[in-house]
Amino acid sequence: MRAGVRDGARCRPRDGPNASIVFVPAPFAADAIVGAHAAGLGVVVAITEGIPIGDMVLVGCVVCLTPCRLIGPNCPGLISPGRHQVGIRPGETCSPGPVGVISRSGTLTCEIADGLARAGLGQTTCVGVGGDPNLSTTVLDLLPLFDADAERRAVVLTGEICGSAEEDAAAFIAERMTKPVVDCIGGRAAPPGKRMGRTGTIVSGRMRTAQANVAALEAAGVADAEAPPKVSRLVAKALAASAQGAEKCRDSLREEPTCT
Repeated sequence: MRAGVRDGARCRPRDGPNASIVFVPAPFAADAIVGAHAAGLGVVVAITEGIPIGDMVLVGCVVCLTPCRLIGPNCPGLISPGRHQVGIRPGETCSPGPVGVISRSGTLTCEIADGLARAGLGQTTCVGVGGDPNLSTTVLDLLPLFDADAERRAVVLTGEICGSAEEDAAAFIAERMTKPVVDCIGGRAAPPGKRMGRTGTIVSGRMRTAQANVAALEAAGVADAEAPPKVSRLVAKALAASAQGAEKCRDSLREEPTCT
């Protein structure tokens, strides 16, 4: 990894970047990630799929000790419409707005972002966390960040079958999330026991159906969109309910008698 560290440290003073995107083949990707880290970059997006697990363990040990945020690997990246994009997501499907999108499925997110934009409900940020087994940033890492952002009024969670991401998200949402969440879970038509082909799914070996993930999220108060076209309608409904709740709160404060 020494070449990556040397190259990253050399490019930083000259060009002044603050983010890096990694496309290099899997055997060399860890070098590139560590090089970007050594350059002091705040965000590194790893598009590369199938980086050896041993390499990612070493990368994780380096990155976790610093403020560097690694997205991926095997992810489409992130976009804040009208501000910046680091990744391969089609920018024309997005527009600025109050909705944050966290995704395990890059394809579904493109369709959902387009639907939100057409409904006049753009996005603050869309993040694809990736599909490899050793993800540096998970859905559970992003939820508190999205909840704390004052510009973000609702969150859309795009999930899949298998793994524990949705189950972990449901526990956090039930206990700590203050903003409305809408989910769209892919794989509902998968036959029982079907093993999906994503690397993370195969390695984790945890078989959960889409229905089980939906049930866990609904129990946490998440509105379930059975298909991508329904997401924008549920988000609009959640935003309207949230606005009405805020207005009622303001009215109660205005009506509260003052002490004399």
